[in-house]
Amino acid sequence: MSLEKKDEYDHKNWLDSKDLTPVEATFLTALIWVDKRLRIVDYLELLESLYYRSNLQMPKSHTEQYDLDNKFWYWYALYTLGFFSTLAYVVAAISGALLGFYYVPAVGSAGPGEASIAYSQIAFIMRDLQFGFMLRSIHRWSAQVMTAAVFLHMLRVYFTGAYKEPRELNWLLGIVLISLTMVFGYSGYLLPWDQLAFWAGQIGVEMSLSIPLIGEWVAQLLFGGFSLSQATLQRMYILHVFLLPFVVTTLIAIHIGIVWVQGIAEPH
Repeated sequence: MSLEKKDEYDHKNWLDSKDLTPVEATFLTALIWVDKRLRIVDYLELLESLYYRSNLQMPKSHTEQYDLDNKFWYWYALYTLGFFSTLAYVVAAISGALLGFYYVPAVGSAGPGEASIAYSQIAFIMRDLQFGFMLRSIHRWSAQVMTAAVFLHMLRVYFTGAYKEPRELNWLLGIVLISLTMVFGYSGYLLPWDQLAFWAGQIGVEMSLSIPLIGEWVAQLLFGGFSLSQATLQRMYILHVFLLPFVVTTLIAIHIGIVWVQGIAEPH
């Protein structure tokens, strides 16, 4: 009697019983070999099950329930604001990543009487880098379009009643996303480290210190102290480039996933 573990499926005889071309036989042999070691087929079946489950949208949209497809056509443009804000976010992320190749988050100056290194790098991007002016303008305008689109998207959701049951969780998630969008804008506003950035940072410090009980702790955490310094710029850079993109991208994916499962809520 052989001590070799018996295969649960007789793949070899199954392949021999099929009239397969050499390409098909090679592909199936490779698939069986990989599946025995990594259980590829099991994961494919799991993904297939998740796909069909996620397409069981609930509840039905209002246009489906009451056959209103031709009655609310004038609202349809407002239902693109979520996609528009996501598209602007993607453009801002790509252009921001390209800008990161040239930006240096340093407060110190290259010489006496000169501007900070951070501002000098921004000036280099705007004046000397090929297509730098266009790149920074795309980043700036996409960020502003994203902020406006997210705000209008929230207004549309509120005035059309799309925040009601069973979509309360996605409404709260949207509030978190618009708040993080404001943090995105503020942290990016400080990165050029010019006069506008400096006084915006100073206002942020004063606002943090005005928080009861934990004001000093918040100022230390976000700004590195009670006055602006290299620690402030470093914190804003890490927040804007490393922390927020991962958090916001994850929340956007969850937000869109919930919309996919629940369906679109048309006007009540």
